[in-house]
Amino acid sequence: MNTREYLASYYENYDEDNRLNTRRGMVEYITTMKYIDKYLRPGMRILEIGAATGRYSHALARRGYQVDAVELLEHNIELFKKNTQPGEAVMITQGNAADLSSFESDRYDITLLLGPMYHLFTEEDKHKALAEAIRVTKKGGIIYSAYCMCDAAIITYGFLRGEIHNIIAKGMLDTETFRTFSKPRDIFEFYRKEDIDALREKFSVTQLHYVATDGYSNYMRPQLAEMDEATYELFLKYHLAICERQDMTGYSNHTLDIFRKD
Repeated sequence: MNTREYLASYYENYDEDNRLNTRRGMVEYITTMKYIDKYLRPGMRILEIGAATGRYSHALARRGYQVDAVELLEHNIELFKKNTQPGEAVMITQGNAADLSSFESDRYDITLLLGPMYHLFTEEDKHKALAEAIRVTKKGGIIYSAYCMCDAAIITYGFLRGEIHNIIAKGMLDTETFRTFSKPRDIFEFYRKEDIDALREKFSVTQLHYVATDGYSNYMRPQLAEMDEATYELFLKYHLAICERQDMTGYSNHTLDIFRKD
């Protein structure tokens, strides 16, 4: 199977529509929205690339913003359309993050790339996706690029779930450096911060923030689910206070690289 077929099979059997509705998922969603709000201004035009079922696109459209969305998979597009409420200024088209040739350059104030980098496995495709996101963004506009992190995957799937020896046997882990290696059949590509920096530094952009969007919450799913509301709110406050501390970002499952187009 090719990459698209692997992804279609995965997302047709995964409840992406509700992923961010859990206590753990809400940490990621609330954090991401906080940083979008930091640069959002009335009248801005937004593009979401790899919009999935539209959690962010719909939230922003319901606040009155004009949102264009691009999604690769038909299954996700169907759910996106199903989730669209009357009056939303949102339009979704099928497309690939590495080729946005149907979109004009310098058009969007904010560009969200919150999923595609999870599923790109060659340096060429990663570079193309970032290049396209930057191209369609206005000068001075803000790009948000999300990543899945290497060490969180090793700890969660390797050690906590007892799959570490299977991961090694599949050739997905260097046991000296503990770097990970993924192919399309593995669905997710994993990064270290130096990988993210190396990708961004090829472009004329200025980094604004590097954020651990879910931080330690990935390891606390049972505890978060059982917390009373007051304690959960306190945990959120704690997380938001530390999510940019560079000594705290390495173990986050997801990170968000935020930068301005020069």
